[in-house]
Amino acid sequence: MGTDLLLEPDSSGHEFQKFKWHLQQGDGSKGYPSIPEGRLEEAEMWRTVDLMEQTYTAPKAVEVTRKILKKINRNDLVLSLSDAKSATEGQFIQ
Repeated sequence: MGTDLLLEPDSSGHEFQKFKWHLQQGDGSKGYPSIPEGRLEEAEMWRTVDLMEQTYTAPKAVEVTRKILKKINRNDLVLSLSDAKSATEGQFIQ
């Protein structure tokens, strides 16, 4: 999934903590439930990706990732995610 390439914490881990905070808040009005703090609190990057896939399914997890990256002012990663998606589209179509 594209999120595994993008959830690289900065050297202080501050951006990753902000990302997880937004996951805890959720957005029920848009069909994105929160992920409980207890499940995210000690979660490393890969566990966070697993939790997102379990909670949202892969396509929605990518959409949630985009929304959160925009909220934390990481539009560069939003563009990277779009580029990665474009590069992989059609790979499995034979």
